Amino acid sequence: MTPARLSLDKYPDSVTAVGRGPQSVARCAVMDAKRIAAFPVFANLPAEELNELAGAMTEVEIEAGATVIHVDDYGAAIYLIEEGRADVLNDGGDAIAALGPGDTLGEMGLLLTTQRTATVAARTPMRLLSLSGQDFDGIRPRVPETERSLRRLGIKRAGQ
Repeated sequence: MTPARLSLDKYPDSVTAVGRGPQSVARCAVMDAKRIAAFPVFANLPAEELNELAGAMTEVEIEAGATVIHVDDYGAAIYLIEEGRADVLNDGGDAIAALGPGDTLGEMGLLLTTQRTATVAARTPMRLLSLSGQDFDGIRPRVPETERSLRRLGIKRAGQ
């Protein structure tokens, strides 16, 4: 299979995914809502919303060195870091922040379908939970607290 950009639709089988650099694999998995509730931004969501998210999310494995998101690319997905470490890079490629288990990235792209504001590169192999904009739009009417939580996170990050 030739490398392709991650479409973040549901995957019938393993596919090559995500951005530039080494290959990554996305696959369908039956998602347990407890995995999502382990993330601080989602910890206080109602069970119904966690179950909606679990039905819409996909697990993605990223190899060390892969670019998870690239500044100025248009984004329409959020990623939750379940395992592994990543660096937020400035324009010169220097690490300006570190991300790890429990962190999220891409929430503004999900909410606004806007250009990414940073590049994030995997420092180690990673396991991410991904929610595409298309899937989020499908469940959005049923997850109002999720949307509020993501907006609060985006506002907090914009102020940093």
